[in-house]
Amino acid sequence: MSDPFDVSKEVILITGASQGLGRQFARVLSAHGAAVLLAARQTGKLKSLADEITAKGGRAAAVQMDVADTGSLAKALDAAEAAFGPVTVLINNAGIAIEKLATEQTEADWDAVIGANLKGAYFLATELARRMIARKQGGNIVNIASVLGTGVLKAVSPYAISKAGMIQGTRAMALELAGNGIRVNALAPGYIDTEMNHDFWATPAGEKLTRRIPQRRVGAESDLDGAILLLASSASRYMTGSVVTVDGGFLLG
Repeated sequence: MSDPFDVSKEVILITGASQGLGRQFARVLSAHGAAVLLAARQTGKLKSLADEITAKGGRAAAVQMDVADTGSLAKALDAAEAAFGPVTVLINNAGIAIEKLATEQTEADWDAVIGANLKGAYFLATELARRMIARKQGGNIVNIASVLGTGVLKAVSPYAISKAGMIQGTRAMALELAGNGIRVNALAPGYIDTEMNHDFWATPAGEKLTRRIPQRRVGAESDLDGAILLLASSASRYMTGSVVTVDGGFLLG
């Protein structure tokens, strides 16, 4: 019986792959056989990750891509597809957050967050969708949203708005692209311990936030492994427009 979580025939483009969740997604998907295209603005960390994956017998290539520069996306996709052939799965993961109260957020802050998290993700997905439609081979788009796309906390309003847009964009694209054999789903992580926020969880504010999570712990990067494998593989073949939440019960509070 074939493994429904097999991704060995997939060419998977992962944005924001230089660190955090993107890096973990790349490791997991490559370990399960996928050829992974590692995309980010800075390629230094990408090359070391590609070397790590290749040393373990995997297939990986680094691609310079700034999702906020929508005019460059087609060229970046050309470079990506030159490495392993047509992209069959997109993990739309790149994004940023600027922590300020709404009354302190500037227009530049708004443009940076919305540009990377929503506008860039949307136009990368649609550029790839056009290629998938032209090939008539279907495809799979996985948008990385957030629990803050439905819930909300203080000081990250542009981020929360961008992730709410990502969730609705997932549904809109899923509806439009289903007839072309293209699935579009979203993964909405809760609070995950990464190298960028690791020290925060030991602070009083971090401990207070952790107590709001019904499981009483912050997620590990590996807690998303099963969900990303589900969404990236044919195990989710009858899913489109879905949002898979992995948050330790945070949204129940």
